[in-house]
Amino acid sequence: MRGLKALGAGALAVALVSGVAWGAQASDGEAAPAAEKVSRAAAVDGYQIVKLPNANVPNFQRRTVHCPSGKVAIGGGAEAQGNDAILVGSFPTDDGRGWVGLGRQNRYGDVGISVYAICARA
Repeated sequence: MRGLKALGAGALAVALVSGVAWGAQASDGEAAPAAEKVSRAAAVDGYQIVKLPNANVPNFQRRTVHCPSGKVAIGGGAEAQGNDAILVGSFPTDDGRGWVGLGRQNRYGDVGISVYAICARA
């Protein structure tokens, strides 16, 4: 695990995606044995997903979810909800300890936004 932490969050995410994809493949077309599957939770120390449930906010207002103390965001995302909702931004906080989401709707003054952060121990 120490080697993965030294690579940084971007490399870690690629390693996880590669590990999960590899663990799900088998040469004869059958599912891989359980021993070969890579669990995201087991691969990252303190893996946890935190969610800021959907709430209506004014257009372009940021909604931010934070990781628990001692953890950093290694990924995340956001969702804009509404008839013509558009997700305008989804990115990590400046300090790396959370995730930000913002959106808008063309015909309305507010938009539903939910935000998720994938957290792990620093």
